Amino acid sequence: MLETTALPGNAPLSPPLDTRYHVETPEGVDLPLRPAGLMIRALAFTVDLGVRGLILGVLFIGLAMFGKLGAGLGSLLLFVISWWYMVLFEVLNQGRSPGKQWLGLRVVHDDGTPVGWSASLLRNLLRVVDILPFGYFLGAVSCLQHPHFKRLGDLAAGTLVIYREHPRSRPELPEALPRRPAFVLALAEQRAILGFAERQCELSPARVDELAAILAQPLQVPASQAVTELNGIARGLLGPT
Repeated sequence: MLETTALPGNAPLSPPLDTRYHVETPEGVDLPLRPAGLMIRALAFTVDLGVRGLILGVLFIGLAMFGKLGAGLGSLLLFVISWWYMVLFEVLNQGRSPGKQWLGLRVVHDDGTPVGWSASLLRNLLRVVDILPFGYFLGAVSCLQHPHFKRLGDLAAGTLVIYREHPRSRPELPEALPRRPAFVLALAEQRAILGFAERQCELSPARVDELAAILAQPLQVPASQAVTELNGIARGLLGPT
């Protein structure tokens, strides 16, 4: 969560710019979501327009041979695809239409849960308002004014378009015997030692020795044993894996 910094005289500073949207789950877990901005959403919508146009083009070519019956079926398909394309994909494909999936986006409820039928239908029906007076003008203005880039349909439906988070694997620590530090380490010191151990494979041997010597000074560890000791402390901090 964002924190403010107090100035002399009890005048708080504004929180730093952060576009993450924080949700607390019923289990008490703080879930950060990254709302998607106007431009990438417009690109996703453009892709979806192209996909819909391609689908309709293929269907109309096939239905043309059926004369008036084909024209009637074509009108029905035009209605279904125009109004239900987004809804079906968002509900049945984890909030992702083809355009959103290609650009790494998805639609969720404001609390981070998967979008449902009523919310998806409402947000897509209200596109007729977002496009007014032309070219998604009202929708674009709403996105630019809202801190989480919501268009009018999202505001009414209680939905949010976010980036899909990819699970991150924790870097492997170097092999070492777990050790305990000589004294209790502050949280910042623990993070520094873990960060050093995790990034060793990205650094040159000279840089590893240099950083190890700096970190080892407060721990009263000889420079010659600094790398081994720090890796052991990092293993001890991380615990069983």
